[in-house]
Amino acid sequence: MSQSLKLYCDTSQLSLLRQFLEDFLISTSLNELERHQVLLAVEEVTANLIIHSHACNSTEYIQVNTLIENGLLKVEIHDQGAGFNILDYEEPEIDQLITTKRKGGLGIMLVKKFMDKIEFETNGRKNTCRLFKLLNSK
Repeated sequence: MSQSLKLYCDTSQLSLLRQFLEDFLISTSLNELERHQVLLAVEEVTANLIIHSHACNSTEYIQVNTLIENGLLKVEIHDQGAGFNILDYEEPEIDQLITTKRKGGLGIMLVKKFMDKIEFETNGRKNTCRLFKLLNSK
């Protein structure tokens, strides 16, 4: 089972992403908490791309593909913005964030915690982030 969604780089499109993922994930064996975690992870990566890589330029777009195969959920996020390799991201020290009262910086940490595997690939200006979640057999 697979589905695709094309999102223009405008944060208002995130509601379409949430609905797309909710509709797709409801048919999986993931429980409610796991579905919510996947949704948050995909939304975090996509929001960061829209805001930071594309500067909310609504003439540009991001492609989100979902696939379930052999007990594994795979979400591919394709874009042609400034590349950001999620695997190179160093998690901030929580104490440092609290002390400096800095907002942000936790989203990628949550993506890494919620997903079972993450891959990043870039080829020129084409970037692909793959997020994987093992499906529980029930």
